[in-house]
Amino acid sequence: MKHLILTGACYIDTLLDVPCFPKEDDKLRATGARVRRGGNCPNSIEVLQQLLNRQRQETAGDGDDALFTTHLISVLPARDATATAMIAQSFGTLPWVASPNLDLCLYRPRHSTPASSYIFRSAATGSRTIVNHYGLPEMEVREFGDAASLFFAGYRMSAADSSLWHFEGRMSATTLACMKYLRAQQYVRYGTEKKITISVEVEKPGREGLRDLAAVADIVFYSKSWAEEEGYASAEHCLCVESDNLSEGALSFCTWGAEGAAAALSRRSGGSVVNCLAPHVPAASVVDTVGAGDTFVAGVLYQLVTNKAIQEPNGEWTAKEDTMRDVLAFAVNLATRKVQIDGFQGLV
Repeated sequence: MKHLILTGACYIDTLLDVPCFPKEDDKLRATGARVRRGGNCPNSIEVLQQLLNRQRQETAGDGDDALFTTHLISVLPARDATATAMIAQSFGTLPWVASPNLDLCLYRPRHSTPASSYIFRSAATGSRTIVNHYGLPEMEVREFGDAASLFFAGYRMSAADSSLWHFEGRMSATTLACMKYLRAQQYVRYGTEKKITISVEVEKPGREGLRDLAAVADIVFYSKSWAEEEGYASAEHCLCVESDNLSEGALSFCTWGAEGAAAALSRRSGGSVVNCLAPHVPAASVVDTVGAGDTFVAGVLYQLVTNKAIQEPNGEWTAKEDTMRDVLAFAVNLATRKVQIDGFQGLV
């Protein structure tokens, strides 16, 4: 069995559809409103659950060596808070898979209000403006270590087992310490037999320390907004330059909005870059772009975990160009479908 453990913030999103973005001190009537659970990692888990459910349905339980379970590490309000129950229920119930495991989450007993995000979607320009509020005490490295220890104690890895730990890429200093903790656990628990893979998102422009995170990871996801802020004119340009900062065995990906995405093989495998154009979607068919990047990440992680042609028995990533093109096409097409539906339910 494989385990995907995703660490990142969990929000309650309030989405408001507005004719145009309001000016200061304006009063504006929204044309639509919706409240739902958000956050990069929870969104990716919701997509992963649907992909796993389809896989289980198609195989009728056969091929269990390619299956995985999902876990979330996130700071949440008290266990008995209304918002916490809403977050747990938001992942829905699927017939072929269990709900994501929330036992590793960090519950704040004296807090009832979750992290909140207010998203204004402008019909005039298609832009989305996001205002966040995070009033919960942030995760500490010690708390992550306790959660990881709980995981390792509960899931003793057999020869066929492995774990992939994905990080949102916020709170860079804390995240870096958590990633290094996992690196130490790899050698203490498994020696040279690589059973722990680390992936990270380099997303928010201007956030310090993201390159330090990328240098430690096995899989790196760069966003278009971060790449453009750094002066890159394309996804391929970003990956070619940033590869020098990564470990020799790391894979990297860069999304580029409606133009698709690119992927770079590890330098150990030659370091070549492949790309995939996104299918054309008429503007009238674009319904909801919030979470498209999270969907892409989920698509890539799903392919990496379930495709035996990508990872060697020793844990090294040795995908060939054709295989990486297939991974990209799957994730890009998945993200393209996502922007044409509201939310994530029914994506797969």
